[in-house]
Amino acid sequence: MTVATLTTGTIAAPAAFAGTTTAQAYSCSYDAAEPYAYAGYYEGMSVVPSSTVVTTAGIEAQCLLKWAGFDPGTIDGVFGTNSRAAAKRFQTMMNNSHGYTLATDGIVGSQTWPALRTYVCYRM
Repeated sequence: MTVATLTTGTIAAPAAFAGTTTAQAYSCSYDAAEPYAYAGYYEGMSVVPSSTVVTTAGIEAQCLLKWAGFDPGTIDGVFGTNSRAAAKRFQTMMNNSHGYTLATDGIVGSQTWPALRTYVCYRM
């Protein structure tokens, strides 16, 4: 295991992708434990996916956005332009249709994670 330390905590990721910039497609498998859904890569709700390196939070957020119907592009763990656009569309939809007040910034952080996990859980 490789451990990456972030300002918001520590996450463990398999050395095959932790902190790399090498893009490869990852598969998603989904599980729900009401009221949240998980894709098997990151179980937290605070780590913001990186736009420059592969992270487990990035893979998780991309998988959940894909299931929610907001195409993030290739599930590669790097939260780039397509992923941020998908997150913005999700945030906008949640604000307009579900009464949330999420920042529509394309960042999956401590407010967007629970909304995303809950939305996917109830769509499963």
